[in-house]
Amino acid sequence: MPEEELHSIRIHLDRILAERGMTLTELSAHVGITVVNLSVLKNGRAKAIRFSTLSRICDVLRCQPGDLITHDPAD
Repeated sequence: MPEEELHSIRIHLDRILAERGMTLTELSAHVGITVVNLSVLKNGRAKAIRFSTLSRICDVLRCQPGDLITHDPAD
């Protein structure tokens, strides 16, 4: 199995943060997740996300999971 598995899931955390005028550090403080872990998610390197984490991020950013995560099979 390759070290980095290819997938077609895209994370749009950077766009949502910019739209909200919020930094990753501020999100980290509000959600209770380390900046490093949020950075892994933001850069598309996360292998999984807990629903509780996704829920907290959506609560803080006032968005839906589909605003943060999309599936792009063309990639």
